[in-house]
Amino acid sequence: MASELIRLDPTHISVEQLRMLGLPVDGYAVTESTQSTDWGAVCYELLGAIPDRKKEGRIEMGWLRDTFPEPDDDSTEVELIRYARAYILQIIGGYLMPDLSRNLVHLRWLLKLVDFRAAGKLSWGSAVLATLYREMCGATVQNKAKIGGCLSLLQSWARYRVLFLRHRMNHPHTFPLITR
Repeated sequence: MASELIRLDPTHISVEQLRMLGLPVDGYAVTESTQSTDWGAVCYELLGAIPDRKKEGRIEMGWLRDTFPEPDDDSTEVELIRYARAYILQIIGGYLMPDLSRNLVHLRWLLKLVDFRAAGKLSWGSAVLATLYREMCGATVQNKAKIGGCLSLLQSWARYRVLFLRHRMNHPHTFPLITR
């Protein structure tokens, strides 16, 4: 039934293009919890700090950057883990799955970073692709001027698949992978 409704051909963005990002596409699905959560408690437990402002479970990436500066050589293991979580949240919210504000990241992603080993077994590439497709569907609404999602993935796909967007080069061997 679903295959009759959704027909994907080789020109659609697929998990194959995600390999360019280096994200795993095999693994467990990245799913969301539907229950309400005390985000302040989650932040304190996993990051060791509570942001001043939380908006519907989202925090400002500037707060992450300011609160978690680059660790020193004498940082403890706990500080390194907290820094890593904050850094990964910034990558998720700023590059992989940004929302329309491009300044906020949802704390639901922090819940996936409780255990780094378990997080490494998740199919992050599939989540990025699903987010991009959801954002592209939302962008079809009349009078909508913004789009979220991993736009660099969309851009690289478009330059590879849409001929008139390809950059014409005088030296074809400068970037051989791009010219394929």
